[in-house]
Amino acid sequence: MTDLRETYDVAVIGAGPAGMAAATVCVRAGLATVLFDEQASPGGQIYRAVTTSPVKRGTVLGADYWVGGEVAQEFLASGAHYVPGATVWNLTREREIGISVAGAAHLLRAERVIVATGALERPFPIPGWTLPGVMTAGAGQILLKSAGLVPDGRTVLAGCGPLLWLIAWQYLNAGARIDAILDTGANRAGAWRHAPPFMLSPYLLKGLRLLLAVRRRVPVIANVVDLRAEGHDRVEAVAFRTAGGAEQQLAVDNLFMHQGVVPNVNLAMAAGIEHRWDDGQLCWRPVVDAEGTTAIAGIAIAGDGAGIAGAEAAQAYGLLAGHAAVRALRPGARGLAPEAAVRARLKRTLRGRAFLDAYYRPAEPFRRPARDTLACRCEEVTAGQIIDTVALGCTGPNQMKAFLRCGMGPCQGRLCGLTVTELIAQARGVAPQEVGYYRLRPPVKPITLAELAALPKNEAALRSVAR
Repeated sequence: MTDLRETYDVAVIGAGPAGMAAATVCVRAGLATVLFDEQASPGGQIYRAVTTSPVKRGTVLGADYWVGGEVAQEFLASGAHYVPGATVWNLTREREIGISVAGAAHLLRAERVIVATGALERPFPIPGWTLPGVMTAGAGQILLKSAGLVPDGRTVLAGCGPLLWLIAWQYLNAGARIDAILDTGANRAGAWRHAPPFMLSPYLLKGLRLLLAVRRRVPVIANVVDLRAEGHDRVEAVAFRTAGGAEQQLAVDNLFMHQGVVPNVNLAMAAGIEHRWDDGQLCWRPVVDAEGTTAIAGIAIAGDGAGIAGAEAAQAYGLLAGHAAVRALRPGARGLAPEAAVRARLKRTLRGRAFLDAYYRPAEPFRRPARDTLACRCEEVTAGQIIDTVALGCTGPNQMKAFLRCGMGPCQGRLCGLTVTELIAQARGVAPQEVGYYRLRPPVKPITLAELAALPKNEAALRSVAR
């Protein structure tokens, strides 16, 4: 880290498809560009470990995954200052960035900041979701990509969303056992009004092939309306009920759950960027223009952090954010890909997105859990406690912190934020937009007091350390 500069033209946060694309554009235009990422290698979540995965090229992960290797190699060859293993714990309106690498904290500034923090999995609070052996489908996919690990024993996948089917397909390719898929999708009839544009989507045929390949080999139980994990020291069974049916039970060793992904908003919110509730994707998303530009001068958001659209769209958004940075800092720079082509590509990848959002819309019982279910895992707060606190006059998540400490644990609201907002909104009979979200402050990721204490105490000291 001794070669870290005091200032950069462009700082990119996140090495997923959007971040890599943005950084590559900027450095090729001659801008001093740095990219910070928490992982040891580039790729983000969708292309996790694509340059280091022990799973070799072939049919296990699929051709779309290996496209990320080309994006990563292009980025690594670009000459951008790449800082892996870096935790970004602060971003101010003045574009000062706080990072932590190898136990040391640092501060720097950039003329333009592109936040490409991507997505995280939507909370899926059901009874027993904290038992060992219960985990998210995305976490299981990370283990497969980064370490070549697949579950051993009786395995059930539950939930809805394209990722659930993708990981089922990948697990089958890797030789894993899948005993059943419990499909919690509901009210899908409303999705068909969005079907015509989806008929022209590049994802239509891919999705149909994926579904058919999985359904040929795995029993699928549809219309699951109630779900819980059971066990003592670990998960031993999954109990479920379908619409109009009696309760059933399957013995399991592993339960993987998923009901979609949502923008990872903590850093952007802490920087003061305005966010609004998106009822189509049931999440908070930042207010940005077509190039990811926010109302805070010099800060843009690219990729799934600005709204879920998938890897190919994220890369296109990253290119557009990079172009905007180049126009602002180096007008007239040559050698950039034509923006018209990027926008045409983006339009094609977004075609039919509304159908996917509606078809895989998570059902209310799995977003707003029953009273005895833990909503905040870190502080062990139940849904019932949250509802009862609203009855005492608590109107929003920030007051809820004072009553119950929700959102104050190690995850800093990532696993409970949406659940708490929706529970309060339901109890008050108002929209989530009126309830709001946690007020996020730095550090947005845990760092030690020793790291903070070692930071430079004044401007002169900061310049000295940066040199």
